[in-house]
Amino acid sequence: MKQFITILFFGICLLFVQHETFAQPKHGFTFRALWYNYDNPEPAWKDWTDVFQSNGRGIELAYNRRLDSHTWLVVPAKIGTARRATGPNRTLTKNELLANLDVQGQYNFFKYNAVVNPYLHLGLGSSWNIDDDFFDFNIPAGFGLNIKFLDNVYFNLQSQYRFSLENRPGWHHGIGGTVYFGGEEPPPPPADRDGDGVLDVTDKCPDVPGVAALMGCPDRDGDGIADADDQCPDEPGTATFFGCPDTDGDGLADKDDDCPREAGPVATKGCPDRDGDGVTDKMDRCPDVKGLASLQGCPDRDGDGITDGEDDCPDQKGSVAMKGCPDRDGDGVADKDDRCPDKAGPASNKGCPEIKTEDKAKLERAIKLVQFETGKAKLLKSSYPVLDEVVSVMNQYSEYSLNIGGHTDATGDDKMNQALSERRAKTCYDYLVSKGIAAGRMAYAGYGESQPVADNKTAAGRAQNRRVVFELYVK
Repeated sequence: MKQFITILFFGICLLFVQHETFAQPKHGFTFRALWYNYDNPEPAWKDWTDVFQSNGRGIELAYNRRLDSHTWLVVPAKIGTARRATGPNRTLTKNELLANLDVQGQYNFFKYNAVVNPYLHLGLGSSWNIDDDFFDFNIPAGFGLNIKFLDNVYFNLQSQYRFSLENRPGWHHGIGGTVYFGGEEPPPPPADRDGDGVLDVTDKCPDVPGVAALMGCPDRDGDGIADADDQCPDEPGTATFFGCPDTDGDGLADKDDDCPREAGPVATKGCPDRDGDGVTDKMDRCPDVKGLASLQGCPDRDGDGITDGEDDCPDQKGSVAMKGCPDRDGDGVADKDDRCPDKAGPASNKGCPEIKTEDKAKLERAIKLVQFETGKAKLLKSSYPVLDEVVSVMNQYSEYSLNIGGHTDATGDDKMNQALSERRAKTCYDYLVSKGIAAGRMAYAGYGESQPVADNKTAAGRAQNRRVVFELYVK
């Protein structure tokens, strides 16, 4: 058995040594003779010599595939026989035929061609007891050492512990060799007859030194146009003019450029137009803002014929009379300042229609005719028709808001009068809300005896001072 293993190993080595030596081999084969230890892993052992005790033999053949300069993928296959210690008395079993197949990652501490190269490995594996037809999964982990003794041929030592999912762990110790092969020989350098750095296979001018950007053809003036296609080969120009110059670089030949020293668009015959509105800067009143030729280059966002700089409402079409602002109801008050933009009214009333005389009279009557029970905030029934007229006025003038002010005469305590005036104003407010007037259109307050309109010394004067005032206004 030992002779057979030795002959097989050196036969593989000689086969691959005859192969041409490569700079970076991609593949390798490793052959090892194995010693198993399935006894030591489970019981406590005395010292490291126990680890290397043997109760089995085997052989291993592994394929190696290089992933990078330090990392290899290894697929080893093993077969051998071993006895295992089982039971409480550690009784050795008969020789069992074992097979293993793994996939491992191997990390070499140095590049593959180092003379001495230690490594670590870890992977997933399987174990098959052929005699008992028992299959088990393993996690092989260990360390090894490659020692170079010929190009691409290495002496190999390895110890591996196999963690078992079925409580069959064990040590595998191996000795053997590794042969690497399959590298690629660098190709000969490609031809470049004119030595310009552009290979002949892509060089359009292979016998004349040129530039890479022009596929090897010469460009004397360095304008990016090959001399053969350049109408001005000794004067830098542009491709647009077949290699001839455009001094200001605006896309127009100097002979056709009204401003040959200042870059400008073709539309303005080469003269600058910073905002790109088609009006040259020297004619543009707003040279940095795109505008209209009809407004000397100034913008008019709302298109009302008034430049944005002179337009009080640049985003709303308006009239010159309103400085560019709209006036929907035509009352001379711009919509932005008009509290009633759809109903004509004077500027003095913020653009809202004035209250008619007869409607003002209704509010005046309410001041006199809205009455309460003596010393209370409860309305007399005679007050309801009066307040209903206030409701009709509020509905008619929907743009208006209403202030409700409660007042008392000077009879009695000041604080009591103040509280009474507030409650009476609130009573009127609540009545109007109950009739459908939006609460947001109204406000109420009490002023007590602080704002008399007549002499509190007379009965008639006190009667006038006891009042609720209804005042319409535009916010």
